[in-house]
Amino acid sequence: MLLLQDMSYMQPNGELLFSDIHFTLHKNDKIAITGHNGSGKSVLLKLMAGDLPCTTGYYSAVHKPYYVPQLFDDYNELTLAQALQIDLKIKALEEISKGNASVEHFETLQEDWTLEERCKQAFAYWKLQDLSLHQKIKDLSGGQKTRVFLAGIRIHQAKIVLLDEPSNHLDRAGRALLCAELLSAKCSMVVVSHDRVLLDLLEPVYELSKKGLKLYGGNYSFYTAQKKVESDALQRDLQSREKAFRHAKETERTAMERQQKQNARGKKKQEKAGLPTIVLNGLRNKAEQSTSRLKGVQAEKVNTIASEMRQLRSAMPDQDKMKMNFDHSALHQGKALITAKKVNFTYQAQLLWKQDLNFQIRSGERLVIEGLNGSGKTTLVRIILAQLQPSKGAIERQDFSSVYIDQDYTLIDPKLNVYDLVREFNSSGLQEHELKIRLNRFLFSKNDWDKSCALLSGGEKMRLILCALTIARQAPDMIVLDEPTNNLDIQSIEILTRAIQDYQGTLLLISHDEYFLKEINAVRLMDLS
Repeated sequence: MLLLQDMSYMQPNGELLFSDIHFTLHKNDKIAITGHNGSGKSVLLKLMAGDLPCTTGYYSAVHKPYYVPQLFDDYNELTLAQALQIDLKIKALEEISKGNASVEHFETLQEDWTLEERCKQAFAYWKLQDLSLHQKIKDLSGGQKTRVFLAGIRIHQAKIVLLDEPSNHLDRAGRALLCAELLSAKCSMVVVSHDRVLLDLLEPVYELSKKGLKLYGGNYSFYTAQKKVESDALQRDLQSREKAFRHAKETERTAMERQQKQNARGKKKQEKAGLPTIVLNGLRNKAEQSTSRLKGVQAEKVNTIASEMRQLRSAMPDQDKMKMNFDHSALHQGKALITAKKVNFTYQAQLLWKQDLNFQIRSGERLVIEGLNGSGKTTLVRIILAQLQPSKGAIERQDFSSVYIDQDYTLIDPKLNVYDLVREFNSSGLQEHELKIRLNRFLFSKNDWDKSCALLSGGEKMRLILCALTIARQAPDMIVLDEPTNNLDIQSIEILTRAIQDYQGTLLLISHDEYFLKEINAVRLMDLS
């Protein structure tokens, strides 16, 4: 149903993202694609959707794929109907219903008389009954935006569906609906996700890298087991090469010492024999040439093994390279930072929360704000950070520094490159070489320093923000994370987890990733449901 042959893609900056892609999607296949952030998974889905031209290779699809994007910034000014690409048909249907039976409206509708009913049914499944097709995407929460695009699967009766991180922004109920949809949908699917529960419903798993797509049979659990086998084998190979390297260096040292002793003994015999100077010089040159050949042979062996070790190490995971090294917050533990009394917020002429909110946030706490999509979690965060004022009640704030890492990574200026971005945070006066060391530690190599921030994946943006925070003079007193694991691959989630575990300040989170919350010891809960 969908075919890619010998496909490659080059970024606008000339960087080759991946090459040698060979992929076939058959009827009713439901497969997963994984890979590190920046490997090009989102780009590959856009190529499959036909929304991007490939640099080289061949693409064909029996049906136009239905694509659910990871980010929705480009759709904010559109209505729901426009985002779902059904606005013209809906308008034609409305006009016909009013009695305006022009030929143009019938041609636009193409006898799709059940469209309105499918919209109602799809919106009911995704708990979107209160939404209108004519309202703007920008008025929705992140979870509602995701549900709207997922509703399009049923609305379009899609034969091929491409999903880019579909569980992002979804609450527990939404994730359960998504899993049920994946299992029941009568179509072919390609899913890019870091959600381990979701990935285990799909098989086989493909891994994307610069070298292309590698097929692993089975679901994600099978894939991780196979990756561990590969990693263990890589580790054994590296240990074997390290042992061989030490042996080669010892052999080189021993051989050179033996040769030098042999040369010294020969020189003494020659001097005792009273040989002419010209003969002695010839013998000395011959000995030096012999030593040089031996040294060259031994050096070649050592260099070959060293090269093999470098290749093996470059293939090892980057798991432990990224270190946060946060300074402690300057505030003492337990200090009251926020005190809210009978707080509420008016949204569309109604109070957002059924009950007024009373709460206190103290320094050093790890607080999770939880609730259904649309329950006002992000609104509450903005009130806490004084970006919004409550419509009702009072909120008392102490003086503290904070960093808000939102779902769209607005801390990242798309007009800057990677190196210039971290320079903006360099309040501690680090030298250029120190900044580059920090970038390398966060997996941004020399080849990435001039890369535009606009080209970074969601996971790369998160890594760059974390890197920038370590460069600032003082760690913020409060870090606010809004769905922090949404755009990270599993490896990066594990790295972020360790980084947050080291942070000693106040942590405020919006997240539905129960495993992540448990790992970072986020014990206090504020439920807005």
